[in-house]
Amino acid sequence: MPVQILITRDFEHMSEVAAGIVLQQIAAGLRTRPNFVLGLATGNTPTGMYRRLATAANADVFDPARIRTFNLDEYVGLPGRTAQDRTLHPESYGYFMIREFFGRLVRPFAATAIPGGPLVDAGALNRALDRNRRDWHEEGSDAGRSIVIHPDAKDPTLRFVRDDVLRAYARRIQSAGGIDLQILGVGGRGHVAFHEAGIPFARSRMLLVRLDEDTRRNAVADGHFATLDECPRHAVTMGAQLVYGARTVLLLANGARKTTPIARSLLQAPSPEVPISYGQRYAARGGRLIYVLDRVAAAGLLDHREALSARGFVVQEVEEPPVEPARVPPTPIHAEA
Repeated sequence: MPVQILITRDFEHMSEVAAGIVLQQIAAGLRTRPNFVLGLATGNTPTGMYRRLATAANADVFDPARIRTFNLDEYVGLPGRTAQDRTLHPESYGYFMIREFFGRLVRPFAATAIPGGPLVDAGALNRALDRNRRDWHEEGSDAGRSIVIHPDAKDPTLRFVRDDVLRAYARRIQSAGGIDLQILGVGGRGHVAFHEAGIPFARSRMLLVRLDEDTRRNAVADGHFATLDECPRHAVTMGAQLVYGARTVLLLANGARKTTPIARSLLQAPSPEVPISYGQRYAARGGRLIYVLDRVAAAGLLDHREALSARGFVVQEVEEPPVEPARVPPTPIHAEA
């Protein structure tokens, strides 16, 4: 399918347009199925959209009880003696989702899931990696690396991460029927969630990642951590291969830090150096890929409209507010066999 690129005025307009698309997708899905599976991202970019979606849910535009959600990623190594402590840390992505979206809903989603980074004791993980180098290897051509735990790994901590954190999360998504609509933000180097630049696309479903220092510095610059030493060094994440298994992918970006990776993701050939460029392969296979950008993030694309058109990508500058979607009744509607 052609990639659809929607250019909006600013952050608020981007958020409005994105929320309209999500509501339309939910409405269309729930007309024929009892439930809808929504993939969620963290970070500053989707917060305006989440506010609008919560308002719509509370106004009965759709029934959250028919929605199941899966988040993209989570840190490993936040402070806390127990998994519960780490889950409730103010910089955990679980806490973020409660603050920015889940906690705004009058009626909760049917189920929510976030990768089990807080289940992993960072000290135990570091010791396991140091003492059992035959149990794992790294993949990636840049500073951020995927830590691949071998099938015959002997260390119990590494086996736990592989089987009970990474593989278990992928199985939960599969058991839910896959993700209907995946929301994405964009990292400063074009990474997908914590699928860092340079990590291969192949076998990138669920990943344990040693984070790029650039990613960690940006977390400090954005105010999430006071110093680099406080920012975790590892994370668990969906990789590009799993992210772009969704039926529709909605990618949001605003601001100057996103201009270059957005342009590279569509104007250059797909490459692990820009993980979101995997979206080109996804669209070529028939996936529906929608970019919603403010004008600053889109600047590198707007200078190359002809090249985008030649690739079959559709660029549209959005002026009018999105059409309000039809309300979805709360009673499940089962598709006929």
